[in-house]
Formats: sequence, structure tokens, C-alpha cells
Amino acid sequence: MTEPAPAAAATTLPPLADQADRLIRLGVHERAGIDAAALHAWAADAGVDDGALLAVHPDRVPASALAPLLDRDGRPGFVVTDMADVDLFAPLDTVELPDTPFYVVTGLDRGDSMADWSPDEALPALADQGRSPLLLSEGIHWVLQAPAVLERNRCFMTIGSRLRKANDVLDARTPAVWISNGTGRDGRERRNAPKIGWCWAGNRHTWLGFASAAGRAGGGSSAS
Repeated sequence: MTEPAPAAAATTLPPLADQADRLIRLGVHERAGIDAAALHAWAADAGVDDGALLAVHPDRVPASALAPLLDRDGRPGFVVTDMADVDLFAPLDTVELPDTPFYVVTGLDRGDSMADWSPDEALPALADQGRSPLLLSEGIHWVLQAPAVLERNRCFMTIGSRLRKANDVLDARTPAVWISNGTGRDGRERRNAPKIGWCWAGNRHTWLGFASAAGRAGGGSSAS
């Protein structure tokens, strides 16, 4: 198994101010309990170069609220029916989030070079590279801001989010963002729609990479 090297992001992200505008148009700021002016001020004062992703803290807006905002070919995003507990998938202990309502994610990589790895194999490899696996909410934000990052046969997992059971053992499901084929319980009407699903931690898939980041920063104005 060849050691992967971080690759460039699949698409260019818009400036943070434009990302803030998009979140406002989608009503994400309202779900987070922040007014539009505060989000604009935060983005203007974030202090990072273009290319970073503006994300809302998952404690403020869960994945289930973000998924329907995705759109591909006029079809809204959705969460698979057997992942009703999607909002219980929380950051791993090794993932440190800024203590701010909004933050930036830098150095995004879709992880194409890790396609056909299992989550169990990818997680320690990312750590060895000094990279952090994306959270599910961050992956959704990425597709919201740069829809072209989600391609057939080039989709990605977000293994920074995991569900911990009552006995403190991690659930074997690992979340991912991909494109529905409209089969099974998805329904034909959802063909080509953005899909929030999961894979087993020990399984490999040739069409799923492992999205990761170089870092995260709070920055910006103190919205609350």
C-alpha cells in the first residue's frame, strides 16, 4: 500500500465574504442563532487567505439540517434512512475545534490518493501526515460552497465524525458524502442527489477518498 501525499483541493473555494453570503442566503446563520451582520463581520475579520472554508460549528447546526441544503441537478441532498442518528456523530477526541460559532478550515484535500483504503487504514495515515480528517458537517459545507468537489467516482469520507456507543466503543459506521444512484430505499427520484451515507470502518471503496484538512482556526469577530 503506497503512502499517499496530500493533493490539491478539487475546486477553488470562493472568498470568505462570498461564502458568508451563501450561508446567509441558505439561512444557515438563522439556524445557528447568528444575525447576518455578525457573520459578515466575522468573515471580514477572519484573518486567513482565500482558499479556506467557512464552517459553522456542528453544535450550532447539525448535519441533518445542512444536508437538505445541498443541491445537484435540482435534487436536494438527503441522509440515508438507516442513519437517523446522524447528529450523534461527533468529532473524534483527536479533532480539536475552535470554541467559536464559526471557524475556518484550511488546506482542504479530498483524499483521492487514499481511494480503496479503509477508514481504519486512513485515519492513522492522516495523523502521520499531520493532517486532520474532516467532520461530516465540514464536508457538507465544502460541497455547499464548491458543488463541483462532489464528483461521481470521486466522492469522499468524513471520518473525523464518529458515533461513540454507551460502552465507549466507536460505532463501526463511518460517514461519507457521495451521489445517489436512485436505487433501493433512496428512491428513483433521488438519482444524482447528494447523499449522506456511511460505510463500515474496515471496508474499502475505490470511489471514496478521505477528506482532510491542514488545520482549523477560530479567528474573526466574536459572534455569539
